Amino acid sequence: MSKTKEFLIPFSGLKLGKHHFEYQISNAFFENFDYDEFQSSDIKVSLVLDKKSNMLELEFKHKGTVNVPCDLTGEDFDLPIKGKMKLIVRFGDEFNNDNEELLILPHGEHEIDIAQYIYEMIALSVPLKRVHPGVKDGSLKTEALTKLNELTVKEQKEESKQEEDIDPRWDKLKKLLTDK
Repeated sequence: MSKTKEFLIPFSGLKLGKHHFEYQISNAFFENFDYDEFQSSDIKVSLVLDKKSNMLELEFKHKGTVNVPCDLTGEDFDLPIKGKMKLIVRFGDEFNNDNEELLILPHGEHEIDIAQYIYEMIALSVPLKRVHPGVKDGSLKTEALTKLNELTVKEQKEESKQEEDIDPRWDKLKKLLTDK
């Protein structure tokens, strides 16, 4: 999946205890997964790997921004995201990643690829509905919104003119409907 060895951690050569890793994630990382939801991204991922005698505990944290289009206006904006995830790695007879919080590696393994876990953690931290902060507080000014506002004002003026130009004979027919 990952085309770089940056996300491969050779845990067999590490001493027991905690080890810290830091990664800077950009759109090039997401291209490896054919994920093109973000126009740009700048995310810092920190990983604490706690190596114990019979298992590994990985604690991921990320914080940064992704540039996404607003679902309401279509305008691009920087969306701040953050999140964390824990993963426990145990050793067994065969590879098993059915559980999202537990990974079982075969006994002979000496390294772990964390790219998939970083990708899932970031992708799941982005909200389903992405709304530009300017929409929430009313400060967003775009050409599309300006044009929409101009059109709505004209429609209201035209409707009032149409009401004034109604033939008086229709008024008598409308009274028949309301006199039931």
